[in-house]
Amino acid sequence: MSELWRVNGVELAVDAAGDGPVVLLVHGFPDLGITWHRQVPTLVEAGYRVLVPDLRGYGDSSRPAGRSSYAASEIGRDLIGLLDHEGVDRAHVVGHDWGAQCVWALGLDHPDRLLSLTGLSVPHTRPAPAPPIEILRRRLGEEFYQVRFQAEGVAEQALERDVAATLAAAFDDDFEAIGRPVGPRDRPAWMSAELFDHLVAVFRRTGFAGGLSYYRNIDDNWRAASARDLDRIEAPSLFLTGSTDPVAAFMRVDESLFADLRVVVVEGAGHWVHQQAPDRVGAALLEHLRRADELAA
Repeated sequence: MSELWRVNGVELAVDAAGDGPVVLLVHGFPDLGITWHRQVPTLVEAGYRVLVPDLRGYGDSSRPAGRSSYAASEIGRDLIGLLDHEGVDRAHVVGHDWGAQCVWALGLDHPDRLLSLTGLSVPHTRPAPAPPIEILRRRLGEEFYQVRFQAEGVAEQALERDVAATLAAAFDDDFEAIGRPVGPRDRPAWMSAELFDHLVAVFRRTGFAGGLSYYRNIDDNWRAASARDLDRIEAPSLFLTGSTDPVAAFMRVDESLFADLRVVVVEGAGHWVHQQAPDRVGAALLEHLRRADELAA
């Protein structure tokens, strides 16, 4: 059962389990903390304390108004607030999708709080030469999903028209179909009916406004990244992705931005690699965490 933790002016619904060094698992869009359920027992059994929040805008966590409330820097302060709530100086932080975007920023903004970083599916890259939405609009058009998501109210209505179809498209890596009237579609075979039905019920209750607000900060996040003095992440880092992840078509990891980076590609997996290949992801993650623990000792 999740507890509500007050951090950084919001309440986050957090599941906590185990004892030992803290591992913080950060979900993406359109997702919830529960989708880390295949990793939590592995980490607890290995001797870690695992914190799994629903990010602001999701589930039972606060859904503050205003686009700027969902900037990567604000999410970073939430995550640091969770460590403060636990009373720990440093932790391992793992993020998927938008969670990855936010934890890479954490590596630059709060390096002293990290034992290690792991990003799944979305890599750390150099800031683009111009605002990213402008580039995406020019190269991929108005109908590219990240561009469509900028339209406040319109995008929410489109995604909430058929929540089950929206989630099925997302989890099938068919991002361009999200929020389009494509008719009913089934969940992917790798996701249980119980989990899918739970996610549908939650998003029917909360809507997608919170999650879409992360996309509406893309250009502001880019401005913040462009203004940083630092661009190299010093913490031991792991980038883990699936070989068929469509994100690779427009984002590539830049290894020069890391002091210590390992890359793992899981053959046959797509964007939701930690759910599609939990055993392989769990093994790679544990190896990374243990190596970082040895370096910190």
